[in-house]
Amino acid sequence: MDIEFNKNEDALKQLSFQLSAKLKKVAQGGGEKAIAKQHEKGKLTARERIQYLIDEDSEFLEIAAFAGEGMYQEYGGCPSGGVVTGIGYVKGRQCMIVANDATVKAGAWFPITAKKNLRAQEIALENRLPVIYLVDSAGVFLPMQDEIFPDKEHFGRMFRNNAIMSSEGIVQISAIMGSCVAGGAYLPIMSDEAMIVEGTGSIFLAGSYLVKAAIGETIDNETLGGATTHSEISGVTDYKFKTDQECLDHIRNIFDKMGDNPKAGFNRVASAQPKLDPKEIYGILPQDRVKPYDMMDIILRLVDNSEFEPYKDLYGQSLICGLARIDGWAVGIVANQRKIVKSKKGEMQMGGVIYSDSADKAARFIMNCNQKKIPLLFLQDVSGFMVGSKAEHGGIIKDGAKLVNAMSNSVVPKFTIIVGNSYGAGNYAMCGKAYDPRLIYAWPTAQLAVMSGASAAKTLLQIQVASLKAKGEEITPEAEKELLDKITARYNEQLSPYYAAARLWVDGIIDPLETRKVISMGIEAANHAPITKPFNVGVIQT
Repeated sequence: MDIEFNKNEDALKQLSFQLSAKLKKVAQGGGEKAIAKQHEKGKLTARERIQYLIDEDSEFLEIAAFAGEGMYQEYGGCPSGGVVTGIGYVKGRQCMIVANDATVKAGAWFPITAKKNLRAQEIALENRLPVIYLVDSAGVFLPMQDEIFPDKEHFGRMFRNNAIMSSEGIVQISAIMGSCVAGGAYLPIMSDEAMIVEGTGSIFLAGSYLVKAAIGETIDNETLGGATTHSEISGVTDYKFKTDQECLDHIRNIFDKMGDNPKAGFNRVASAQPKLDPKEIYGILPQDRVKPYDMMDIILRLVDNSEFEPYKDLYGQSLICGLARIDGWAVGIVANQRKIVKSKKGEMQMGGVIYSDSADKAARFIMNCNQKKIPLLFLQDVSGFMVGSKAEHGGIIKDGAKLVNAMSNSVVPKFTIIVGNSYGAGNYAMCGKAYDPRLIYAWPTAQLAVMSGASAAKTLLQIQVASLKAKGEEITPEAEKELLDKITARYNEQLSPYYAAARLWVDGIIDPLETRKVISMGIEAANHAPITKPFNVGVIQT
């Protein structure tokens, strides 16, 4: 171990500690007072409900824990988007769980809440996972209704998804454990089965105040749409329970008796831990993101037995391609090589940059993995594609398009981990969010943007200075530095993985040591969805 390793280790461990602290804060939802109010009503919180529901000592993979981070501050914020979502195990069966957090604005829907719910449904739909909705929401957050209600990817899309999943045989179970009002009332009733908790659960299209205003009828909410009304009079709900715990127990009983479904058939053997210590990743990944390092040192600490079968390892060396296993699952890995390598022509290639030969190799490897039904894992630390006359004359756009084409049309599931940089078209080629990875997570060291902070700040500064000069204004060196610092600070904030996670550009931020769990649970989920579409890349320039 050298001093550089120790510096890197200290820096990444600090980032991981900050991540852990942020996750603990997010888990508090609306805070201790709001949690206490839930308990006073005899209700569990969203996270307590999930913990009670899932199998004891089983894993829970949270999706979008940082949704809404730093957003909606004028309304007091919206921790975790006001809803907890993730993949868990109920009676040994993997499922998607969606639980409204009533400690955050009574579980009201902000724009990011809708986006997060739709992402959970998307994951359930493409992996054919059963869905459990734990409903406790005041409905749309009215001050922002224009950003939640009418568009294609807004609130109403959830009910469309309910119908689509039901038609495709994907089980959906709903528990009404608090308020369920207006359009939101359709969600549990469009599920296969709906249950309600007595005294706390209620469901109606319009509450008592609105009923009074609309038709002049005076009625209390319990009589209007409580558990007794809907279990004994309307028949809207299928079961009634006295407590949250009884309700959750019944969901477990339902899952205990569900039949099995066809699998995709991805290959898995007994799991094995990496022979090389995964904790060494902390010291291997440079604190200075422009410094080169060998991505193979990272890969060998993620894969079973630290065994990796390279594909065309002497060709297109700025991308590593090859086969391995993670927690027993066979995977095809495409990773950016960050060390400086020598091309087949003897030319030096910069780390983290995609060259023509690398793009060509990766496209062919992706095709092979589709042929063999092997899931794909992309490890991103990419600055973009090579630029300049030599690259352009060599057909970099053509080869890059070939890679994007093969990756876009891939029918095997894709998973993406952003290790470091994720810049420009490199984000696209390495399966960014726009290319439908089944899951996409970032390490605390990740940065997502069109280009690096330094490059972007200098470019934006040049544009602003030129604009001022065009108006006849001169700018002093001091003012120019002040402007550069301001631009850099704003751009660096947008580079942060937390900025990306808040907006669901990634499904979450994880400690590097959580990577194997994410990939394993992701492939297990994907294995529930048989591949029915043939692989076809369409037209490719050669």
